[in-house]
Amino acid sequence: MTTLTTLALPARSDEDANLRPMPWKRMAWVTWRQHRTALTGVAILLVALAVCFWVAGLRLHHAYAAAIACHPASSFACNNLVNSFNGMYGFLANGLILQVVPALIGAFVGAPLLARELESGTFRFAWTQGFGRWRWTLAKVVGLGVAVTAAAGAISVLFSWYYQPYFPPGSQSLYVSKELPIAASSPFTTGLFDLRGVAFAAWTLAAFAIGVLAGVLIRRVVPAIVATLVVYTGLAFAVGGFLRQHYLAPLVTSKLDIPDTAWVISQQWFITKSGRPASPSKINQLLLHAPGQLFGKGGIPKSVTVWQYLAHHGYTQLTTYQPATRFWPFQWIEGGWLLALSVLLIAVTVWLVRRRVV
Repeated sequence: MTTLTTLALPARSDEDANLRPMPWKRMAWVTWRQHRTALTGVAILLVALAVCFWVAGLRLHHAYAAAIACHPASSFACNNLVNSFNGMYGFLANGLILQVVPALIGAFVGAPLLARELESGTFRFAWTQGFGRWRWTLAKVVGLGVAVTAAAGAISVLFSWYYQPYFPPGSQSLYVSKELPIAASSPFTTGLFDLRGVAFAAWTLAAFAIGVLAGVLIRRVVPAIVATLVVYTGLAFAVGGFLRQHYLAPLVTSKLDIPDTAWVISQQWFITKSGRPASPSKINQLLLHAPGQLFGKGGIPKSVTVWQYLAHHGYTQLTTYQPATRFWPFQWIEGGWLLALSVLLIAVTVWLVRRRVV
């Protein structure tokens, strides 16, 4: 060791040797200062949606209560109240406006979270501030992830309250009662299932985790945003179109009085005697000779229905469906595996940051 190198080495005092890492509380404050604009934008978006749903929900619940309380149900006044309620099924009720919320949070909060510092190179300075790269990553990802998930969970409670008139408990038909023709939707309705219960918060966390990982892998903000939107959209379509219906084994029945609140997955006609699927051409050919037996003089329908006519000729319809009573089991299954996926993505993100070569 030369004299030059000896003089270049700083002497370490006992005080320097006992320095402690930066506390988590201070890192949380730094994270808030860096990302307060994005968090404020999310808060404004969710508050605006909450106000819209609150105002529209009050009108919706009032119209529903007035229609339910009206007697006699067959009167002209009651029909007007029912038509008023059914006519309120607008752009908020179909849920499409809410489907983009998790995607926007993942793209504009999750993706830039680490990608912006990796792209600009400021992460090199952050890692020298006595906090460490993996603690730096955890403080940012976990802190913001918990914040956006909690906000989504709170807003989903309001969403569920708004949609409550469309999902009356105990509905066994398309109507709330035989006298009151108010349409009741299935809790598995596409585009609405993942907005209620625990699913909305779970999807928001998953979108956030996808965005954070995309930012670490791509290390550029704009491409990470695009990748987050593409991956999240593909995952949402795959789950809604293929995976969700297989959470639990569906029920199969030959009965025709399937509750309208059930999620009908498939319906197919079978030939009772052979057990083979019936082709649509054979059923159509059989129905061509049916008018004389189904209708009397003047085209007046007889008591025999089309379904009874086909059953009399040896045809039966098998329906595969998920009952509405499985709503909460499906919610917990979907929320559980989305939470596990989010934790895995965050763990991979931390591992990649720890192994990253500056």
